[in-house]
Amino acid sequence: MASSRMLSWFEKRRRSRTLGLAQQHIILAVETVEELNRALTAFMRRDSAAVDTSFNRLFREEIEIDNLRRTIMEELSKGELPPQYREDLKGLVSHLDVMADTVKDSARSVKVLQNVDVPKEIMESYGSIGGELVESVRALRAGIEALGAGPEQVRSATAQVDDYEAKIDEQYLATKILIVQKSKGMSPAEVMAMRDLIEYLEQASDAIVRTADYIRILAAEELSSKNG
Repeated sequence: MASSRMLSWFEKRRRSRTLGLAQQHIILAVETVEELNRALTAFMRRDSAAVDTSFNRLFREEIEIDNLRRTIMEELSKGELPPQYREDLKGLVSHLDVMADTVKDSARSVKVLQNVDVPKEIMESYGSIGGELVESVRALRAGIEALGAGPEQVRSATAQVDDYEAKIDEQYLATKILIVQKSKGMSPAEVMAMRDLIEYLEQASDAIVRTADYIRILAAEELSSKNG
């Protein structure tokens, strides 16, 4: 019965402070991924000033996400929404929070690598994965917005997340191979930093997928509720 309680998230936001805050949380979580992609694009251009701008903006957004999460949890404790609805919302907020944390870790790795002469092929691979992450998180947002509109729409959106994850997994392996092939003459610390970035980008993809899996569960519960 969970997703039936999530019906019209965005229609109800004007009447519910908690749902309004949840919408802001979702928008900001998506924006952190888009900001990471801007940082990666600037990194490929070796534009340190633009990297710093995106890095600082992303960390401000992450602080705002943390503040929103705390506020949402406080609001949920007041009992404005039905009990199970509150649990569903807590679950969604928690998943998005983990996603934002992995994005922040990725941004830190970009910052560490700013003064490293990263081989062009590896830079391009990072940038390509950043673009795929943006498309993946936009599909995730579409899945969240489809809650209550019908499980088919949710499944369609979350299937796209799976497709992007498959592409990112392929690029993840290819990038790790490139790091081995192209890192001759680089220091162990530089190689480790390059490896850390690809690991965090892959973890960000996994966090998006886990959130999509949670959305699927809510959509399935909605269908079960209607059929019951």
